[in-house]
Amino acid sequence: MIRPEGAHNISFVGHTDQGGRGDGVQVMVSRGHAYVGTRVSRGVVVTDVRDPRSPRPVNFMPIHPNSWCMHLQTANDLLLCIEELDLKALLSQKDYYGGSNQVDSARYGKRGEDFSAGMRVYDIADPANPRAIGFMEVEGLGLHRIWWTGGRHAYASALLDGFVDHILIVIDMADPTKPIEVGRWWIPGMNAAAGETPHWTGRWALHHAVVQDDIAYASWRNGGLTILDVKNPAAPDLIVHRNWCPPFGGGTHSALPLHDRDLLVVADEATLNIDQEQMKRTWVFDIREKPNPISIATMPTPMDQDYVSMGGQFGPHNLHENRPGSFQSSTTIFATWQSAGVRVFNIADPYRPAEVGYFVPPQPTKWMEPMRGRAKIRHTADLFVARDGLMYVTDYDAGLYILQWDGK
Repeated sequence: MIRPEGAHNISFVGHTDQGGRGDGVQVMVSRGHAYVGTRVSRGVVVTDVRDPRSPRPVNFMPIHPNSWCMHLQTANDLLLCIEELDLKALLSQKDYYGGSNQVDSARYGKRGEDFSAGMRVYDIADPANPRAIGFMEVEGLGLHRIWWTGGRHAYASALLDGFVDHILIVIDMADPTKPIEVGRWWIPGMNAAAGETPHWTGRWALHHAVVQDDIAYASWRNGGLTILDVKNPAAPDLIVHRNWCPPFGGGTHSALPLHDRDLLVVADEATLNIDQEQMKRTWVFDIREKPNPISIATMPTPMDQDYVSMGGQFGPHNLHENRPGSFQSSTTIFATWQSAGVRVFNIADPYRPAEVGYFVPPQPTKWMEPMRGRAKIRHTADLFVARDGLMYVTDYDAGLYILQWDGK
């Protein structure tokens, strides 16, 4: 039985260290199985969660030992996984998040031999035994994160040769054994190979885009937010670019559109220990006029403990993204908050968001993620909330938690 450091409206159900591969990042759940991308373990963990009180790892799909596969998507009995050179193993935390350079993948060896770079497709008709059926290699260092809900096109952040950092690419999934890139978009200044020069300092790089109604809401770390029209996947078209860094601290990571309410929730990731950067925020935008998004509120900062004096990375990370088939709400927002665990907010009044639940796991007993400047504090990473309110939550070090949302 796991005893949290604090909990409100969320109860513990089950936990697994994933067979010693506790370094979980993104999690997807499909047909009674959780698929968890990892960094240090270099592969995807498959866990049988049909009995959520006793989750049981049943498979592991390894990738190249110099690449990571932190992010993945499931739909239509398929699993899409990114593969990218693990730059975090080569850089400090501050250097990884602090700046960009023109990408030349050859400096890291031969792609396909010294590292893998692209997107792998698995058939998960047998959910416990994924079968690799396709791979899309990219000319660069790989992909970081994907958005795909089963339609014709997937949307990924790609670190390609000649660019200063990750840009948006659109992938045609008509034949999942042979996915192909059909479009791309970047912020002017990123295409160094074409002679473009960044007009900024710091790291402007696409983390990922969430797409709804042919509009892509893309988060660009210190480059803020772009809203793109992607009706024509070959030629995404900019609607608006907004950036609030500076004066705020950047790290724009996840954007959740709530089109039925003309709202957008945007989380800025805490990327360093809290004593090394300013407090990061999760913003609520009014997007009634897509070319003119207006920030109207921020989510409350957790205050059930003194997380600042505790140290470590204290601030937003991921949002539950209201995927088809999952728990969907335009008023209840689920988020991971790194050292502060899982947080739940109610935005029925979007001008006055209120915290309505939290679960703070105990500190890990085994450290999987190399520290490299990161303090030894829990790091609640990602979550997937099922229709019945079961919450599947990962940690950089402590494996997979299964929790129950008890609120309304």
